Amino acid sequence: MATTHGFELLRDQFVPEINSTARLCRHAKTGAQLLSIINSDENKVFGATFRTPPSDSTGVAHILEHSVLCGSRKYPVKDPFVQLMKGSLNTFLNAMTFPDKTCYPAASQNLRDFYNLVDVYLDAVFNPRLTPQVLQQEGWHYEIEEGNPELIYKGVVFNEMKGNYSSPDSMLMEYSQQSLYPTSIYGLDSGGNPRNIPNLTFDQLRSFHERFYHPSNSRLFFYGDDDPTERLRLLDAYLSEFEPTKISSEIVPQPRFVKPQQHTYSYAVDGNTDRPNGSMLTVNWMFDRVAGAELDLLLSILDRILIGSPAAPLYKALIDSALGEAVVGGGLDEGLLQIKYSVGLKGIDPDDANKVENLIIQTLGKLAREGVDPETVHAALNTAEFRLRESNYGSFPRGIVLMLRSLNSWLYDGDPIAPLFFQATIDNLKARLAKNERVFENLIKEYFVDNTHRATVLLRPDPDLGRRDAAEEHARLEAVRKAMTATELATVAADARALKLKQETPDTPEALATIPLLKLADLPRENRSIPLAQEELSGTKILTHDLSTNGIIYLDVGFDLHTLPAEMLPYMVLFSRALFETGTSKQDFVQLTQRIGRTTGGVRPQLLVSAIRNSSEAAAWLFVRAKVMPENSTELLAILHDVFLEAKLDDKQRVMQLIMEEKAELEGHVVPGGSTFILYRLAGRLHETGWVNEQMKGISYLFFLRDLAARVDRDWPTVAATLEQIRGTLVNRATMICNVTADTANMRRFVPELSGLLNALPRSEATHQPWKISEGPRAEALTIPAKVNYVAKGDDLIRLGYMPNGATSVIENHLRATWLWEKVRVQGGAYGGFCSVDPRSGVFAFLSYRDPNLLSTLDIYDETSRVLRETQLSEAELTRSIIGTIGEIDGYQLPDAKGYSSMVRYLVGESEAIRQQRREEVLATTQRDFRAFSDVLNKVAAGGRVVVLGSPQAIEAASLQRPGTFNATVTVL
Repeated sequence: MATTHGFELLRDQFVPEINSTARLCRHAKTGAQLLSIINSDENKVFGATFRTPPSDSTGVAHILEHSVLCGSRKYPVKDPFVQLMKGSLNTFLNAMTFPDKTCYPAASQNLRDFYNLVDVYLDAVFNPRLTPQVLQQEGWHYEIEEGNPELIYKGVVFNEMKGNYSSPDSMLMEYSQQSLYPTSIYGLDSGGNPRNIPNLTFDQLRSFHERFYHPSNSRLFFYGDDDPTERLRLLDAYLSEFEPTKISSEIVPQPRFVKPQQHTYSYAVDGNTDRPNGSMLTVNWMFDRVAGAELDLLLSILDRILIGSPAAPLYKALIDSALGEAVVGGGLDEGLLQIKYSVGLKGIDPDDANKVENLIIQTLGKLAREGVDPETVHAALNTAEFRLRESNYGSFPRGIVLMLRSLNSWLYDGDPIAPLFFQATIDNLKARLAKNERVFENLIKEYFVDNTHRATVLLRPDPDLGRRDAAEEHARLEAVRKAMTATELATVAADARALKLKQETPDTPEALATIPLLKLADLPRENRSIPLAQEELSGTKILTHDLSTNGIIYLDVGFDLHTLPAEMLPYMVLFSRALFETGTSKQDFVQLTQRIGRTTGGVRPQLLVSAIRNSSEAAAWLFVRAKVMPENSTELLAILHDVFLEAKLDDKQRVMQLIMEEKAELEGHVVPGGSTFILYRLAGRLHETGWVNEQMKGISYLFFLRDLAARVDRDWPTVAATLEQIRGTLVNRATMICNVTADTANMRRFVPELSGLLNALPRSEATHQPWKISEGPRAEALTIPAKVNYVAKGDDLIRLGYMPNGATSVIENHLRATWLWEKVRVQGGAYGGFCSVDPRSGVFAFLSYRDPNLLSTLDIYDETSRVLRETQLSEAELTRSIIGTIGEIDGYQLPDAKGYSSMVRYLVGESEAIRQQRREEVLATTQRDFRAFSDVLNKVAAGGRVVVLGSPQAIEAASLQRPGTFNATVTVL
């Protein structure tokens, strides 16, 4: 067989569904497999994937994923990943550890930048510089803190997984998977259990790389408009160095259960928190994988049928039961050798566990016997087909989605191209349904009702678990310390000092010069403009964007929240959901959901909050975002008419269900999303934008929901009247805005149609409501039952006399990827350390994520001004930061995102001229700008606000060490 750059072509096939040519190749020497997708997408993607089955829960695969990105043979710097993150035009740059594979994907629209990413990633995975110090930094190590003889654990992954094990929702997913695969690799934690991570040795880490990170065990992927032959040449330059080898990475299937099983676990809660209904339960099934992509697609549609919306039969049965607060489990997981399905409820009484389990099983049995509503099937099928055709994954590159889809078959030695086809399966399914074949009923019976490989998991709150875990870790460390000789303890201290010295020692200019770097001349000087036209229709402002959208019409209908009094803002998420999830006077919410799914590509609410340029006020809007094919546009407008005017906001039971779902979901997001919550809290004291976010999405919103749940029972008429008042105020075509993104032909036909909807809506005079933000404490501690902290400090730069500009974004990029990364993450062991500046509001904040520290992190923030003032940037370093900032400005967007972004800029007063000025400021950034910013950061250090989210123990210890650190302490969970 002829070869090109060492590759044999196995298949060459056009895939019309993605308008691409798929070439499956094999590297003749090593056996490495390559799936090369060729099309006109400028957002090019590369991915290297290895099958990496773990043998224990030390997190070796996860730690290795971090470690290979810490320098390589060709790029001998401490962190080439960070150098790329700081100075690349990438649209995606990351690595991901799954239960059975590790993926290294990257994407860029710039060809030279793309090739740079590919080369750095290939050298990283095949030729990493693995050392014991890399394991200590990224995995774990012992430390002895000054003045304290006790040992402690440090390490990035160790603290990342401590944060993961502090999230009840994350642990429910972990335990659910373990329950199904007790003797398989899927019963282990590939991310690493904090109890097991300290058992990992450097020899084991190095051996894992030698065993699995070999071309013979690789699945390589390219996608986009780059030269397909050059792809082969780039790969062969690395692969040809290796000799072929037989690698045993096969995944042994989990033997099937003879009968269903049940398991009970615990999660930590604050001992002062009363959680009578704080338990969670999932029922989980394992499906044996059947060769062929058709079944996978059918199962994904079945998943949408069962729990894909609040009106789906299994989802609705769970919520209507009033046994819990929110549906959990996630449904179908195809990314395993044997597919997993998980569904359940959170916020249940543990005494009701059997009732929840029986309800799930009985509902599925009833659907299998009596049938699924054909309208539900039709809606799920239309939604699935629309989304497959549209291939719209927001900012997440399409190529990576296709890679992951292929891997669902490819990783298990199946066909990687077959999952990219879907039309034949859809057409065949429609034909079978037209014959009244019981397609989904039979699937429910086979894969659920008759499937004995089932496990039920109950997760209960335990107010003493956190203390026991801490005591156990302390006892383990104390036993290790006592077993060490004085010499060994001295070695621990010396190793920690050596690691810190290495971390603090900068890379040499020669080493940094090895990282490929674009030149400023490679960057476009002009911003990409988005077409925008304005008109007025029936008294409503209409914005239009003439863009190629593959025939889809995107419509955003906006309602100005500044017409509402401040006390109504916390209702907005509830109100927006109630519009679509209570039904109308003509249809109950199941029928309405079916109607939306059957005739549109989706309709959903979205809140927009952004600062307005040169204003202390925020642009605050509720948008209803919709997409539809032209032949169904009239029906879409009819749906919006019914929703805006006839939604049944007085349905007490349904509104109460929404409140409990919102409360449960928000509580579940606090621990994994801690940095977002403290940013809302901090910014809420500084600018109206942050304050509005805090009222509608933050900790204040969580407290509001808890109170609202009680008020619904106590005073429902007042709550219902408030929701009706919100509708009466917002649905006013005089204060609304419509945003349409479509091609010319569809735009000309659709915009006049809008007048029918708008003319049917009320029009009245409206008053712009001023909102007054509350000052709040200057330093606030929020407590949660977690093993890590989230630390924020910031201030309003404009109030401090500094006006953010393009150079500010360059400095922000630089700090994130240098000082804060090195101090908070690399040396401090937090999973993340970064900063953010809102150029419109002037709000600046330092933030940390899954941080084992608290006071020392605040100290790092306060040192930033000095470090920035003393920084001597090389031209190359400054160029990297500029390039990375331009990469963020020029981020890849699909047509609907372009239209929405253009509208947002219009609403906040950001003209094309202002955007271009910012770009020129970025490109013109100098060392002087860094000096100027250091001055304002000195003021932030002296008087900035502080918000910390963490364990009561950590906050108490900080308060004892530095009395007066916090003005107020609030218990959140």
